[in-house]
Amino acid sequence: MICWINPFTGLAGDMLLAALLDAGAPLEQVRTAVAATGLTGWELTAERVSDHGLTGTRVRVRVTDHAAERRAAELIALASAATPPPVAARAVAALRAIAEVEARIHGADPAAVHLHELGGHDTVVDIVGVAAAMHALGVDDVVCAPLPLGTGRVRSAHGLIPAPAPATLALLAGAVVVGTDLPGETVTPTGAALLRALNARFDPVPAMTVRATGYGFGTRRLPDRPNVVAVTFGERQRGGGGGDGETVTVLETNLDDVTGEVLGHVIARSLEAGALDAWATPAVMKKGRPGHVLHLLVEQQDCDALQELLFAETGTLGVRRATVDRTVLPRHFETVHVDGVPVSVKHGPYGAKPEHDDLVAAAGRLGLPLRAVAERAMRLSSGSTP
Repeated sequence: MICWINPFTGLAGDMLLAALLDAGAPLEQVRTAVAATGLTGWELTAERVSDHGLTGTRVRVRVTDHAAERRAAELIALASAATPPPVAARAVAALRAIAEVEARIHGADPAAVHLHELGGHDTVVDIVGVAAAMHALGVDDVVCAPLPLGTGRVRSAHGLIPAPAPATLALLAGAVVVGTDLPGETVTPTGAALLRALNARFDPVPAMTVRATGYGFGTRRLPDRPNVVAVTFGERQRGGGGGDGETVTVLETNLDDVTGEVLGHVIARSLEAGALDAWATPAVMKKGRPGHVLHLLVEQQDCDALQELLFAETGTLGVRRATVDRTVLPRHFETVHVDGVPVSVKHGPYGAKPEHDDLVAAAGRLGLPLRAVAERAMRLSSGSTP
């Protein structure tokens, strides 16, 4: 499923979350993902609002713990416990991005950096909530229109600073932006970090069959326009051969000096960082040494970043690149509830399959065998046959 984001007046985490809920993401599933972090003293609500003739959704996070400053490591630890695991991975990626740019700006260690305005409960709720909503809607491709940037000044814990904030600009490296006549902060660090964690592309509206649209409002009121983010969901258009053809890149490196644990870690990190797929194959290296070939399937715009990840994580001295064509069949996602626990089911032209991470989470909560949960999910799925 494609998600096209139109940041009409900018982008913030709460606005994106509101738009996703307005488009059909289940609020209870978002709350469940946030609750799994262990965060306490919060309440997430969504309300219908109208502004300048447009109706959509606004979210509110009410907290009893009003501390706004925490170490980034604390927030990352909370996000890592979100469920299912793909939600945790996206949320952690967004928070790590924030920690890294804040550490670079302030000359601190990312593990020890303190987040001031971004250290509150709402940061965790917004980031985990967006990751959970994207997962529930089956989004695997995010495309964003150019981001409108305001000017002037914003107030921070360190005093007045120019808008956009330095952290926002650092997080927007590689993004497409345009100027706007709106003063102040139009894109927040949380919004920018979420786009990075979602591996958003800044391209024209992709060819797709539109399925849903949602509008998410911010708390700021503007005199002449609605303060809103729009999201549109659609399925890729089917190509003449039954699927979409596209050109992607395979990154490969030979490894004979890393453990299986390291291989598993690199595969997981690569997928978190935006690889389309990642796998390892056993090989016999020179002098008869056993080893592995690590493969990453990546989009062109992610090649440099993922190649750098391979160098940093494995210590390899060389990475090969090869351009390949692949055909991608259309797919859509459906959420079923097994004894009240949500499980996402992926449907393709030739079958359907429950998402493994959702099955693991459901099996743990229900105390049932994984196979039993999978069978129940398939019986509940609209794609099942009698």
